[in-house]
Amino acid sequence: MSSAARIMNGTHGQLWEDGNLIAECTAFQLKIAKNFEDKNRCGQMATDRKLISVKITGSMTLDKVYTRGAHDSDSAMSGHDVRHTLVGALDDPDAYGAERVAAYGVSYDEQTLADWAAAKAGSVTIPFQATGYKYLDKVVA
Repeated sequence: MSSAARIMNGTHGQLWEDGNLIAECTAFQLKIAKNFEDKNRCGQMATDRKLISVKITGSMTLDKVYTRGAHDSDSAMSGHDVRHTLVGALDDPDAYGAERVAAYGVSYDEQTLADWAAAKAGSVTIPFQATGYKYLDKVVA
């Protein structure tokens, strides 16, 4: 890394849900957790492990501008699990390049129906799970 200017700044991030820009997004996170099963082997004292599954989770934080998510929570009350595709992009002009990652089969864990206080700008954080992901663009130094 030639200088600290190359560190990617989240201010240059954007998020899309099903092809629509979520302009009020202030933070986005997508993670993959590996689930292992312990395995003991003859002749080996140390416990090893076998990867058995992964869990893709994340969250997005939005400024409270719209009644975003009403369709999703209304559908859940009717017994329907609406799925989405999210695409997060980070394109800092000082960085070595841009990164885009898509999350597929996104199911929101919860929707905040109301949360406000006097003299405080509103925001909501929406956690989710996904069934797949793909890097659409990677930053390679």
